[in-house]
Amino acid sequence: MTIMTGTGAPSFSLPGTDGRQISLDGLKGRKVVLYFYPKDDTSGCTLEAQNFQALRKDFAAADTEIIGISPDSLKSHDKFRAKYGLDFTLASDEEKSMLEAYGVWVEKSMYGRKYMGVERTTILIDRNGKIARIWPKVKVDGHVEEVLKAAQAL
Repeated sequence: MTIMTGTGAPSFSLPGTDGRQISLDGLKGRKVVLYFYPKDDTSGCTLEAQNFQALRKDFAAADTEIIGISPDSLKSHDKFRAKYGLDFTLASDEEKSMLEAYGVWVEKSMYGRKYMGVERTTILIDRNGKIARIWPKVKVDGHVEEVLKAAQAL
């Protein structure tokens, strides 16, 4: 499925850290940044999470919730959050149903080997559950600042 700006975000419900159940319905009325990342505690994913953490208060001031999503388990997420002092929600999609619905579970290639994995992508959802912006194939440097500007302008 291909998602597009201006369309309704695909519905989801996932287990999140802090014992939260994260669902699109539960987030209505707030702006939401969903950032999809491949794996807890890897260099690019750690840097991206730290960048979101560094600007967390600015996102909160823009009434925007940050939710990181990967196929890692909640146990892995809890360790990752504790290690880096992350205080925003991470959601676990071990079945990859949401990752597939959002089109970020894709075939990748490394050293000639093909495998399935998460394409680093960020999606900004408006207060009505519509997709406001999509950043595919994210490069970490400067990305979080760009997402914050878009959230503030929304």
